[in-house]
Amino acid sequence: MFDLKVINAVLSQLEEERGIPKEKIIEAIEIALGTAYKKEYGKKGQIIKAKFSTDTGDVEFWQTKIVVDKENVIMEDEEYDATNLEENEEVKIRYNPEHHILIEEARLIKKDVEIEDEVTFPLEKKDDFGRIAAQTAKQVITQKIREAEKTSVMSEYGEKEGEIVSGTVERVERGTIYLDMGRAIGMLAYNEQIPGERFRQGERVRAYLFKVDETPRGIFLKLSRSHPKFLAELFKAEVPELSTEIVQIKAIAREAGSRSKVAVYSEDEGIDPVGALVGQRGVRVTTIMSELGGEKIDVIEWSEDPAEFINEALSPAKIIEIDVNEEEKKARVVVSSEQQSLAIGKGGQNVRLAAKLTGWKIDIESLEGENAAEEVITEEKKDEEVKTDEEE
Repeated sequence: MFDLKVINAVLSQLEEERGIPKEKIIEAIEIALGTAYKKEYGKKGQIIKAKFSTDTGDVEFWQTKIVVDKENVIMEDEEYDATNLEENEEVKIRYNPEHHILIEEARLIKKDVEIEDEVTFPLEKKDDFGRIAAQTAKQVITQKIREAEKTSVMSEYGEKEGEIVSGTVERVERGTIYLDMGRAIGMLAYNEQIPGERFRQGERVRAYLFKVDETPRGIFLKLSRSHPKFLAELFKAEVPELSTEIVQIKAIAREAGSRSKVAVYSEDEGIDPVGALVGQRGVRVTTIMSELGGEKIDVIEWSEDPAEFINEALSPAKIIEIDVNEEEKKARVVVSSEQQSLAIGKGGQNVRLAAKLTGWKIDIESLEGENAAEEVITEEKKDEEVKTDEEE
């Protein structure tokens, strides 16, 4: 019936190349054969199972019947009204001799059988399945292979969620870049891309995998190059101190493609956390900036003290005075008139990123007391524009 060389070669190939266990494929073949047998030779309600041997190519068929008690089923000639059931009384099922066997009969075959056990009966072997049965078997096998492969892919990429992965640009549709990831398709949506970046077909791209999405059309990997965690993972790959947790990234504020601020901390007083991320002569941070198309990265030291943290977050501006209101998480920052534009940054970017990084609302005033900028930041409104009132 089967060409064993071909079957075993396919089983090995699927296991090696697609990661689908042989047992899953054999199970699919047996289900398909049972389905085909029932379609050609079976009766309504029958449970037919098959056993396929990869050693001999033989197939055994048997019918399974569920053991029931006469008191708990509706016999063929019995009338039954399910509308007047007492409380907690279960609805009875109708007895089908092709699907059920009464316990009295079952114990004549197997003495120790119990209610809801299965009793099996060998079926006659049929070699002439026919064209329809063969097609049915093929469809079921194909479906089961897809299901097994989907499970395998979900398992593989599920473990990589939260990591950096890479793929090759396959196509671009309506701003979304589709990447060939090998066993799945990666999707880099327009809003997850770094503004200004362009990729050619066949080009290798690295991105942060933030979600594995299972759809009827297949498994799609949701990717991002603009996510703050992409920046964090890039640093982890370059900075051993982060992998060993000697240094920790406490917060990231990012405007992808333009500028980012990264707050770092180390409990070891002998370790310079900022220096660890920047690297000797800036080699580490420069490598990451190149990956991000020249995005500027400010690395600052995190502090428990809000005033000190805000002071660092507003660098490179020099602060004269900071007053903090911890209840409202507001900070009033005083700078000299010369430092005012630096503290605010072009288009308010510096103070906006500082507010995102610290989670505080920051008001900047010049030494003369003029309100220069106000920034409100929450996680839900990361892109809120800073309001500025600069005086010439």
